[in-house]
This record gives sequence, structure tokens and C-alpha cells, in this order.
Amino acid sequence: MQAKDSNPPDGGYGWVVVVSAFMVMGLTVAVLKTFGLFFVEIQQHFDELASTTSWITSVTIAVFHLGAPVASSLCVQYSHRTVMITGGLLAFSGMALGFFGFNMVWMYATTGFLQGLGISFSWTPAISIVSHYFSKKRALANAIVSAGECAFAFTFGPFFQWLISQYGWKGALLIIGGIQLNICVCGVLMRPLASSCLLETIHCETETPPGNSASRIDKEDKSPFVHKTFNWMLVRRPEFMLYAIFGILAAMSFFVPPLFLVPLSYSLGIDESWTASLLSILAMVDFGGRLLCGWYANLHVTKTIHLLAMTITLISTSLMLLPLANNYLSLAIFTGFYGFFFGTTVAIHITALADVVGMPEFDSALGLFMLIRSTGGFVGPPLAGLIVDVVGDYRAGFYMAGATLVLSVGFLVTLDRLQERKKRGSQTRTKPEKSTLPYPSFHLLKHQ
Repeated sequence: MQAKDSNPPDGGYGWVVVVSAFMVMGLTVAVLKTFGLFFVEIQQHFDELASTTSWITSVTIAVFHLGAPVASSLCVQYSHRTVMITGGLLAFSGMALGFFGFNMVWMYATTGFLQGLGISFSWTPAISIVSHYFSKKRALANAIVSAGECAFAFTFGPFFQWLISQYGWKGALLIIGGIQLNICVCGVLMRPLASSCLLETIHCETETPPGNSASRIDKEDKSPFVHKTFNWMLVRRPEFMLYAIFGILAAMSFFVPPLFLVPLSYSLGIDESWTASLLSILAMVDFGGRLLCGWYANLHVTKTIHLLAMTITLISTSLMLLPLANNYLSLAIFTGFYGFFFGTTVAIHITALADVVGMPEFDSALGLFMLIRSTGGFVGPPLAGLIVDVVGDYRAGFYMAGATLVLSVGFLVTLDRLQERKKRGSQTRTKPEKSTLPYPSFHLLKHQ
């Protein structure tokens, strides 16, 4: 009855699912990453402060993370396809209603809340179902999917800018919302695994002899496909919580470098046009890092948790070195190192989560992980900003991010040692005991 989780197809229709999820990443996270292009337009239209306008993006990010457990729970109770189609409709509604732009509160509710919920209900099932379709090639599949974010972000920047110049920010929102309706098409392609459907059909239609109704009910209750619910009790598992704490610390760091890279560049006297190219370099090497690390992880040469610890260590090293840059060339080189290792980390951190909790609990774990990790994303940038204000140097933000990542590696190492200790313990318990009787057959015959 475990065919659903233990024997995924690892190919075939799974590659259609990967392409669909690749598109979803572009139509959700890439849109969120490039929404800053609307910032000045909306601020000027409503004549509001920058802090007031920035709450649109803040609400979107908050709802994206907070909605993940809800999306995961709905995936468990219904299907990934249903939740993703709902997400596409919500994302479209957020942008389409934002077109009216009555006031700032309206923007919070539409392009903030509805868009964030739509992204959450689309992103979560896309990531989840890919992990169900793949086992041996899971790392490669997740890497390809995550690369969709970089590929679309690279093209959405100039495209969104052109839309704003041609149709205004309101018209651009409406058109982008229409483009996001393609999430529903991707959702339709997210076909449930045939093995699980087949097992459900066999289980429900199997006839039992008269008088055996009690045993039939007992078997139904034990089926992994019946009464399946969201598992909130994962927070009691030490392995999951260690990985969740790693996620908090990592999120505290990951949002800092893009925030201070441009100001640091300006403080070094680098021209605006050259500074913009740093973001392009960041996107390109990020894309390459995801694909390369996914390919390497697929070889199964290195344990995923070990590979993740290595990439996090390399990211922290690059962040510690980046403030040493004193001109465009050195800054571009260190930015490239950071972007590449960031891409390698994003490519495998979901695969590592699946390895930690196992596929039967993965849907629940993904939602809880996103919820817990969100605290790091909220705390990191303000904390780094406070440190920068106190020190008076943007370099301090990069040092803070690097140090936090070093701390996060400690939790990965602790998690790995805990898993190894449990593995050795289970092997010891399952070892067959040796008989204390040298001639058991003779002993038995004697007493007969």
C-alpha cells in the first residue's frame, strides 16, 4: 500500500509535472521579485510615504508564507491540482482588482493579500507534487523547478517596465493578472499519481465475504489513503525542528544581500548602469548554480544534508568576502560567487527536507517549514538595517548575514549526527540474536 511514496515514476509524465512547476515558479515568485518596478508608480499615484507603499509587498510575502500550511493541508485533503487552480484564480483576482486602485488599503487587500494567497496556493502544491513524482532524481527535478524563478525574473524586469510605459501601472497589473491565469493551466496538468488512484480504487471496490464487514472497516481505517490529515505534530520531532531552526537562520540571511547590494555599490561610487548589471549577474549565476547543483545531487555522490552544509558554508564565506570589494570588478566577482552558491542551496533545501521527514509527511512538513521559516524573513532585514544604522556602513549587513549562516550550519551538523545515531540504534535493534543453545535440535529431541 506504500507504492505511492516508495515507488514514484522518476520520469515519464513526471517531466510534464516538472515543466508545469517550472512555469508556476515564474508566474508566482518571479512576479513577486520584480514587483518593485511598480513601487515608485504606486507611491506617486497615491502620494504616500515609501514605508506606507512598501507594506503592499510586505503583506504579499507574509501571506505567502503564512498560507503555506493551509495550502499543504488542502493538498492533503483534496488534491494538488485543485489547490493550484484555486491559487491561479486568486492570483489573477488580486492583480485584476488592483487595477481599480481605489486607495492604499484596497491595494493591501488585492495585490497584497489576494496575490500573496494566490502565490502560496500555487507555489506550495507545485513544489510538493514534484517531490512525490521523483525519488532518485528528486534533487535534479527540484533544481529545474526552482530555476524557473530565475529564468522568468530575468525576462520579467524589462517586460514589466515596458508594460508600465505602454499601459500605465494599472493596465500592467491587469495584463500580468491575465498572464497568471496560466497557473490554472499548469494546475490541470498536475495529474495525481496513477499508483495512488489505482490503490484507492482497488481498496474501495474490493468485495469482502459476508460476516467480514468488521475486518473490512478495520482495513479501511489503516489505509494510508483514507482519513489522511495534516500532521501538526511534526513540531514534536527533533529532526524537523532542527531543520526548521536552520531555515529561520538561513531566511534571516538570504533577504539581506539583495537589499544592501545596490546601496553598497553606490557607496563605492559605481555608476547606476553598472550597478543594474550586478542584479543581472546575480540572476544568471543563480540560475546556473541551481541546475549544476541539482545535477550533482542527482549523482548521489554526497549525502544531501552534507551537500547543503557545504553550500551554506560557501555562501557565508562569499558574504564575508564581499564587503572587501572596492571597485566594480571585485564587487561583481564576489556577487557572482554569492549568487552561484545561493542557487546551489535553493536547489536542494527542499530535497533535504523530504529526506529529513520522509515523503508520507512531506506535504505537512513543507507547510510547517514555510510558516516557521517566515519569522527569519521578517526579522532578518530589519535587524541588518539596525546594525547598518548603528555602524554607519552597509558592509555590516553582509557580515551579519554571513555570521548567521555560519550559525545555521551548526544545526545541520547536529541534525546529521542525530540521524546517524538513530540509524545505528535501529540497526542494532534489528540485528538477529544468537541462540545460547549450541545444539538446539538435539535439545528439542531430548525433551520430546
